[in-house]
Amino acid sequence: MPGTSRRPTLKDIAAETGLSMAAVSYALRGLHGTPETRQRVQDAADRLGYQADPVARALASGRSGSIGVLCASLEDLWQQRVAAALGRELLAPDRNAWIIDSAGDADRQLELAQHLVDHRADAIVVIPIDPSAKAWAAIAQQAPVIAIGDALPGAKAKSEVILDNETGVSTALRRLSDAGHRNIGVLSPTRRLERPAEEIAQRVAADLGLKIRLLQCPHDLAGATAVARTLLSGSTRPTGILALADSMAFGVYAASRELGLRIPEDLSLLGYDDQPMSQLLTPPLSTFHWPLDDLVSHVVSRVTSAVDTNRRVRRTTLTPTLIERGSVAAPPN
Repeated sequence: MPGTSRRPTLKDIAAETGLSMAAVSYALRGLHGTPETRQRVQDAADRLGYQADPVARALASGRSGSIGVLCASLEDLWQQRVAAALGRELLAPDRNAWIIDSAGDADRQLELAQHLVDHRADAIVVIPIDPSAKAWAAIAQQAPVIAIGDALPGAKAKSEVILDNETGVSTALRRLSDAGHRNIGVLSPTRRLERPAEEIAQRVAADLGLKIRLLQCPHDLAGATAVARTLLSGSTRPTGILALADSMAFGVYAASRELGLRIPEDLSLLGYDDQPMSQLLTPPLSTFHWPLDDLVSHVVSRVTSAVDTNRRVRRTTLTPTLIERGSVAAPPN
C-alpha cells in the first residue's frame, strides 16, 4: 500500500539551499536577499513541490490575506464594474477579495461589515449606503476601512476615494435648467438627505428655482421601470429627470415607451455613470463619465498602504465629465 507523501516545508528548502528557515521565508516573499538568492530559493521550492500553507502564513503574519469589498447593491451596473475591477487588481499570491452585496439595505451592510471584521479581513472597502451611520466608527476601529463614493463623517477611515457629487449633481441640474426645465424628478437609491448627492440636489434646485421631486429607485430594470411609470403617469409629471445611476435611467426609457412618451421630445433624461450600453439606447443617453481606472488604482494603493503600514492616506476626490449624447432637449410646449 503506497504511503502518504509528506508536504514539503520551509525546513526542507532550508536544508536544500543551506540557508536558514528565516532567510528562506523572506526570500519566498521577496522581502530580503539578493535576486540570485531569491531565485535559488524559488528553484529549490519548485523542485521540492513546495506550496505555501495560507493558514500557517496567516497565523504567523497576523493577516488573513482577505480584503472585503462591500458593495451597496450589485444590481447597479456601475458597482458591478467597480467590484469586478477591484477583484482583479486585489488578487495576488497571498491576497484575495471577497465581493459582497448589501442588496441596498443599510442595516444589512453594517452587519456584513462586522462579519468581515469577525472573520479577520485585512481591510474593508465599502460603497456605503448610509455614510453617516454611527456604527461605522466602531467598525473602523476594528479594521482598516477604505470608503468609495461618500466619506464616512463619523469614522476614522484609513482613506476615502470620493466622487465629486457637488460637480456632478449641480452640473446635471444646471444643464436641465438651461434647457428650460423647471419641474424635475431625481431618482436616487435612497431618500436619506444626509447623503451628499441628495442634499446637493435639494440645495441646487432651490438656488435655481426648480421644483424637484426626489424618489427612491432600485437599480434593477423592473423596479426602476415601476418607479418611473408611477412618476410619469401623474398629472404633474416632470419634463426632465436626473437618474443617479444609468441603470435607473434604463427604467425611464422602458416606462416612457410604455406610456408613449418620446425622449427627448416629451421628456429629457440624464444618467450618472456612463454605462457602455447607454450609447446603444435610442436616443443615446446623456450621462456622466467617472474615471473608473483612476478610482480602482487609488483604492488598491490605499488597501496596500492600510494593510502594510496601517497609515491613514489623504482623501482623493474624483470629478466627472458630462457626456452629451442626445437625451436632453427643451421641454415640450
